[in-house]
Amino acid sequence: MNRLHHWYCNRDAWKRHVRDELVPPAIDGVELGADVLEIGPGFGPATELLAGRVESLTALEIDAGLAGALRERLSGRATIADGDATAMPFPDASFDSAVCFTMLHHVPTAEAQDRLFAEVRRVLRPGGAFAGTDSVGRGLGFALIHIGDTKNVIAPGELPERLAAAGFAEIAVTAERDSYRFRAKRTGNRSVS
Repeated sequence: MNRLHHWYCNRDAWKRHVRDELVPPAIDGVELGADVLEIGPGFGPATELLAGRVESLTALEIDAGLAGALRERLSGRATIADGDATAMPFPDASFDSAVCFTMLHHVPTAEAQDRLFAEVRRVLRPGGAFAGTDSVGRGLGFALIHIGDTKNVIAPGELPERLAAAGFAEIAVTAERDSYRFRAKRTGNRSVS
């Protein structure tokens, strides 16, 4: 993340927006189960919310500094793992559900995003839910905070086909002005590579 983006996502206003406006509708009606994986928690506003709602929460963060700060802040409430979501350090069928919020556009290539989707499917138990949000990449503010930063937006209309190719079904995408929500379920035991 560049400095402006780092500052923006670390503001209390952004954290409130994630906790109050992005996460609740994204997980409303989703059966999260006991063992939940959050991918790319960043500064952790969604992690804090989820830690109070689920039995066991694991958050996977690629940025060691952000992971360390989360680990310290959420000690005993969540497991914070360092790692890359395109090659997760978890065994097959480890989680009941997986979630990610406003992070897919930080994955640098479409191929890496598709590896992330395949990895999510791999670590989910059959029938497990995958839900989250991301930005549609609209507006000057979004462009400015991504100058010199990774910005690889997935169009909401493209996401269902890509999730289906990774082995998900019951896919729903709800687009709004600046963001979208998605949810899907892991299909049976078919191997996806």
